[in-house]
Amino acid sequence: MTVSGVSATSPDLLRLVAVPVFAWAAYRDIETRRVSSAVWIPLSLLGAALLAWEGWLSWTAGGTAWTYEFLIPTAISLGVVVPIAYLFWWFGGFGGADAKALLVLAVLFPTFPEYALGSVTLPLETTRIGTFSFTILTNTVLVGVALPLALAVRNAAAGRIAPVMFVGWPVSWDRIPETHGRLLETPTGLSRGGLDLDALRMYLRWRGLSLADLRERPDRYRDPATLPDEPNPPTDGAVTADVSVRGDGGALESDPDEDRDPDPASAAEYDDPWGAAAFLDDIDSSAYGTTPETLREGLEVLAEEETVWISPGTPFLVPIFVGLVIALGYGDLLFGILF
Repeated sequence: MTVSGVSATSPDLLRLVAVPVFAWAAYRDIETRRVSSAVWIPLSLLGAALLAWEGWLSWTAGGTAWTYEFLIPTAISLGVVVPIAYLFWWFGGFGGADAKALLVLAVLFPTFPEYALGSVTLPLETTRIGTFSFTILTNTVLVGVALPLALAVRNAAAGRIAPVMFVGWPVSWDRIPETHGRLLETPTGLSRGGLDLDALRMYLRWRGLSLADLRERPDRYRDPATLPDEPNPPTDGAVTADVSVRGDGGALESDPDEDRDPDPASAAEYDDPWGAAAFLDDIDSSAYGTTPETLREGLEVLAEEETVWISPGTPFLVPIFVGLVIALGYGDLLFGILF
């Protein structure tokens, strides 16, 4: 079958539908860190149908087409790539959308496709086992390793030399409300285990505060007595969440003068500074693994610093998409490097 000068089997041509879908999913993940599970259902159904179609074509072709060119690569794809994706998700290596994307690719691309463009056949570099989803996975890992190196080069070129230069960069505090990622600072210095910015947005929405409000009167809002009597829904912390909050974070019953801050010297005496524990108890959630101490440390940093280091936490769907594109064009990067 030939479409726009590209010759391939019908199943292989239909598999190219995955490219724009994965491009959209990667963009969506960068912008919102949210990808609906509904995205993967049509691709899963398409993959299952194409798998059955290709199996029938291989069976009727005779020779080694059924065993070596279809059955073995498909068994590896479903028996190795699928469990790897599940285990990485189970142990927290990546999110649910990333695992679902790899599961879809295991069903959609079990065997190496072939696309003839004139005298050139893509992919250029194939492997002996012939499992295309495994090639996408290894390409993804190599791209994922290259991203921190590229980030470090970018920081070094800008003169930003720091222990976290491989995983983040500095941004102004006023960009934080519209930024996804993780804070890489605590009051004692740089750290890889800082506050998740989605959890920060959940806290601010719950209190009915903006980050600017908090920075303007930090001593006031450290006092848990200023927590609102009727908190707002925290949402899931997405930048794009449609939310309307009420209040300014509460008022001190003993402080009718709203312009007067509590005594800063008493802040250390609060049992629950910032109301961090009360927030997590009220929402009955860990808020992306956030502890009261992590939330308090992040708020202390953001209340004072003009510029902070954050990790953008590049969504794994980005290297998955890049790994897919490389696989369709070049083929297997690791095989090409080693052999």
